[in-house]
Amino acid sequence: MKKLKRLLYLKFARKLSRNTSGVPVPTIVSEGSLVKGDIISEGIIHIDGRVEGDITCDELVVGLKGAVSGSVNTKVLHLYGMLQGKASVDKLFIAKTAKLIGDVTHNSIAIEPGAYIDGHCMRAGAPIPAEQGKPDLLLVDRSKQKKAAS
Repeated sequence: MKKLKRLLYLKFARKLSRNTSGVPVPTIVSEGSLVKGDIISEGIIHIDGRVEGDITCDELVVGLKGAVSGSVNTKVLHLYGMLQGKASVDKLFIAKTAKLIGDVTHNSIAIEPGAYIDGHCMRAGAPIPAEQGKPDLLLVDRSKQKKAAS
């Protein structure tokens, strides 16, 4: 039954890609598959298997049973499985089933209650609190200092 569903999906995707040139067909790493190495794509990547390497694409979906070990650079990331490594994304969605181990730089983020995160989620362009210096201008109320001295 799984083979039939897969065959129908692939035929549908091929037919759809012939009829309309603007509809992208996703790259799928299916459950039980292991990819060792980097993946670069200008489209959508859906991972239900395991990837050990860096991923660069327009949109990445890490499915429930999917796992990525490496850095990710994408516009949109939907995380339902596991990501271990650094990520630089524009829009980030972390589901309650997700496990994120590492640091993520993002512009927009949505996290469902129950998601596991061990690392930092930082807004792109925002300074890291530990790296912030002393203020350039410090205002002091001298009237309070004079009262305290008397």
